[in-house]
Amino acid sequence: MDLTASDRALLAALAEGLPLSERPYADLAAALGLDEATVLARLAALQEGGVIRRFGVVVRHRPLGFTANAMVVWDIPEAQVAEAGRRLATAPEVRLCYRRPRRPGRWPYTLFCMVHGRDRDTVTAQVAALARRLDLDGYEHRILFSSRCFKQCGARYGKAA
Repeated sequence: MDLTASDRALLAALAEGLPLSERPYADLAAALGLDEATVLARLAALQEGGVIRRFGVVVRHRPLGFTANAMVVWDIPEAQVAEAGRRLATAPEVRLCYRRPRRPGRWPYTLFCMVHGRDRDTVTAQVAALARRLDLDGYEHRILFSSRCFKQCGARYGKAA
């Protein structure tokens, strides 16, 4: 997709995130000297063209009081991993769910999900209940609590990235 100078400016502005306002696209447009309809049309075109894959929210859990952040890793057999992933991804406790290849002899886990809570005991109880409810309690899993927080940010596009 050929990007215009206006597209590049729009992508650069998006790197900082949308403004927290009632009309974030109008505010973004005003900052770029465009109108809201143009910004929305260009964003749709950039998504259609594959330049922007998706819009998402970056939630900074720790400032909100969610300090027990855990990656739960599951050893699910290949034949069941897709279905288990679908079930986990729809659970309200799960914030992120994805599959990774098994590393024989080093790392047996194929399915990963994030669970956030205010304390470790709550998260541990949530994971146990989740495993029972989704019929995953027969599979080996580990709860890996975060020990530090890395900077979270949205996608970066172009040379400035």
